[in-house]
Amino acid sequence: MEKIVVKGGVPLIGEVQISGAKNAALPILAAGLLATEGTSKFYNVPKLSDIKTISKLFESLGVKVDYKPEENTLEIDARKPLLTEASFEFVSKMRASFLVLGPMLAREKKAKVAMPGGCSIGSRPIDQHLKGFEILGAKIIQDAGFVEARAEKELEGATIFFDFPSVGATQNVIMASCLAKGKTTIVNAAQEPEIEDMINFLTKMGAKISGKGTSVLEIEGVDKLTGAEHTIMADRVEAATYMIAAAVTKGDVFVKGALYKDNIALVSKMREMGISIEVLQDGMRVSNHLDILKPIDVKTLPHPGFLTDMQSIVSVLTLLGEGVSTITETVFENRFMHVEELRRMNAKIRIEGRSALIEGPARLEGTTVRATDLRAGAALIIAGLIAKGTTKIIDIYHIDRGYVDIEKKMRKLGAHVERIEE
Repeated sequence: MEKIVVKGGVPLIGEVQISGAKNAALPILAAGLLATEGTSKFYNVPKLSDIKTISKLFESLGVKVDYKPEENTLEIDARKPLLTEASFEFVSKMRASFLVLGPMLAREKKAKVAMPGGCSIGSRPIDQHLKGFEILGAKIIQDAGFVEARAEKELEGATIFFDFPSVGATQNVIMASCLAKGKTTIVNAAQEPEIEDMINFLTKMGAKISGKGTSVLEIEGVDKLTGAEHTIMADRVEAATYMIAAAVTKGDVFVKGALYKDNIALVSKMREMGISIEVLQDGMRVSNHLDILKPIDVKTLPHPGFLTDMQSIVSVLTLLGEGVSTITETVFENRFMHVEELRRMNAKIRIEGRSALIEGPARLEGTTVRATDLRAGAALIIAGLIAKGTTKIIDIYHIDRGYVDIEKKMRKLGAHVERIEE
């Protein structure tokens, strides 16, 4: 069993390069399935297990994939007709695999996809995805762990109102609408930067999409899309991880690729605590030399609110606040599983409904803890950086789904972090 071992007490100093965003790469790669002419080549593709999983899924659909992880490039050739069933083997491992349904339905007028898996952070219904496809003219059948969508004729543009600004549903319906007949209007669309990045790629392919960055999108259907080249945006959650790691260790780190416009909510909260953040053209410099930080209140919300993926990571930062900080989770109901692991390290946290009340400043003690999900794993590494003694983290396969060489990047900044086999 692989473990990550962290010895605390060292301030992080130096520069770290942020990798391409997992949450942008996966839907953008799925969008590449829409190209019936030419091939698509992607740059700044992160070297992650999720990228390998979706590549294998594409190959199972008859798509040629050339993934070069050491070069951070991936090329796909989807010109041949797609097979129309995405197997449980791949989709169960990663929720983002469900994003192949939109392109498959748009191109082949039918698709059968296993129900999605991924981290167990709470209920993530697919009802908004299916609602959108039905409004476009597809018939939906759910049976035996699969979702099947069929369109007897061409998908037809329509107005689709989402009850909640779901990121995945917005992405899936955008892709299906690109080849639909006429105009589709999506109201209450998610506005995340990763969606903007996907729209940029689709536009290069020949899609006609307006309203980027707003809650109302209009997609004018086209007859075909052509392969294109695209560079994946930097990962704002990875950026947040190193920004917070620098702050909690009283370090000084330039986080290259961390863009202020994608991290406004986080920067605001860190500055509220008293942490120094300098915004530069190609990144942000984070430094903290204060013994006492102020407590904060955080509430997760759809973009441009505070990102739920950063919630468990920022909870470690609040452990250094003098007083009680409150973190309220409004997006996922089961995203406090990391709290029990932090308690094992001597953190004083109590859960009241959908809020965590965190008392600081904490004096963490190293012990063995379990990564309950992807972001919880990163939070435990950060906790280990400030804990007395040694922290061992198990179930680190979660971490490998979203972080490129995290232990190597941490060591480059001076941290005592290593991966061991026991």
